[in-house]
Amino acid sequence: MFNNIYKGKTVLITGHAGFKGSWLSFWLKELGAKVVGYSLLPDTEKRLFDVLDLAHRLDDSMIADIRDEKKLNAYFAKHNPDIVFHLAAQPIVRLSYTAPVLTYDTNVMGTLKVLEAARQTPSVKAFVNVTTDKCYENVEKKEGYREDEPFGGYDMYSSSKGCSEILSSSYRRSFLADGKPFALATARAGNVIGGGDWAKDRLIPDCIKAFQKNETVFIRNPLATRPWQLVLEPLAGYLRLGQKLLEDGQKYASGYNFGPEMNKDVKVCEVAKQVADVWGNGKVEVGSGDGLHEATLLQLNIEKAEKDLGIKPVYTAGEAIIKTTQWYKAYYENTTDIVEFTKEQVADFISAAQNKNLNWSK
Repeated sequence: MFNNIYKGKTVLITGHAGFKGSWLSFWLKELGAKVVGYSLLPDTEKRLFDVLDLAHRLDDSMIADIRDEKKLNAYFAKHNPDIVFHLAAQPIVRLSYTAPVLTYDTNVMGTLKVLEAARQTPSVKAFVNVTTDKCYENVEKKEGYREDEPFGGYDMYSSSKGCSEILSSSYRRSFLADGKPFALATARAGNVIGGGDWAKDRLIPDCIKAFQKNETVFIRNPLATRPWQLVLEPLAGYLRLGQKLLEDGQKYASGYNFGPEMNKDVKVCEVAKQVADVWGNGKVEVGSGDGLHEATLLQLNIEKAEKDLGIKPVYTAGEAIIKTTQWYKAYYENTTDIVEFTKEQVADFISAAQNKNLNWSK
C-alpha cells in the first residue's frame, strides 16, 4: 500500500493522542513506519489513545503543547522525521465560542510553530497540514466547495482553520520554493466518524453515551446535513498525499478536499436514528437548537483528490455509521479484543478499497 513508502520511515504526528491521530498512528504502525507523536491528551472521559495502548505501541510519545517552542523544537531534533502529519488543534466548534484566544493560539500560531520546527529539521521532506472542510466561507450553497474557493468561517474555529490554510499558502511561497526544504500540502476533510471518539458535542459519541446508559439523546440541529465519512477515508487521503509529497513534492504541494460523493450527505436526525437502530435500543428526540450558529449545509468537491491522487470514497455514509456503531458495541460489550477488532476494521476497509481497484490499496 501507498507504494510501501512508509515502511522504515520516521513519521511525526502532532495530535497523535486525539481521535484521528490515534487511528492514523495505529495504521502507520501497521504499515511498518517508525511513529513518534507530540500531543496533549484530549479532555474526554475516555481516549482511543489509551484503549489501543498507543503509549507503548508507538516508537515514542510526548505529551506536550505545540505552543511550547522549546519542547517542540527539541522533539523534532531528537527524532529527525521524514514526514510530518500535523493534526494537533483545538477542534471543537462550540468551544471556540467560549475560548476564542485558545482556538486561535493553537490553530494558527501553534501551526506556525510546527512549520518552523520542521523547517529547522533537515530530515523533513514532506508536511501535511490537516485543516477542515469548515475552512471555506460557507454560504450554504448546494455545490461542493472547490480547493480554490475563498476561506472564511462564521465561528472562531472555522475562521482559525481558514487562517491556517492562508498561513500554509504564504509559508509555502515564502520559504519552500520548489518544495525545498520540504513539500507542504493541506488536507480538508468532512465530518469524520469512527470508533473511539469520545469528544464533547459530537453527534455519534453523544448518541453512544446516551444509549449506553439507556437514555434518550437530544438532537439540537436535526435537519443539518454533513459530509459523513468513516475516519479511515480521510486518513487514506492523508497517507496518499504524504506518499505523493515524498515522491514528487512540488507537484502535489497544495490543498486537497477529502469527503464523500457529492449529494450523499445525510441529515443529522437520520444519522442518529441509524445509530439507534444498529445499537438496538436507542431513543432519539429532536429539538430546535440552543442559539449558537451551526452550518446547515456543507459539501466538498473532491474531484481534485480523485484526479491527482486516485482517492475515492470506499464506504457509503450508511456503511460508515454501521462500522462506527459496531466498534462501540464491541468496546462496551467487551466481547472481543478491541485492538484486534480495530485491526479488522482497517483490514476490511483496505479490502473494500481493493475491491474498488483503488491504486493506494494495492
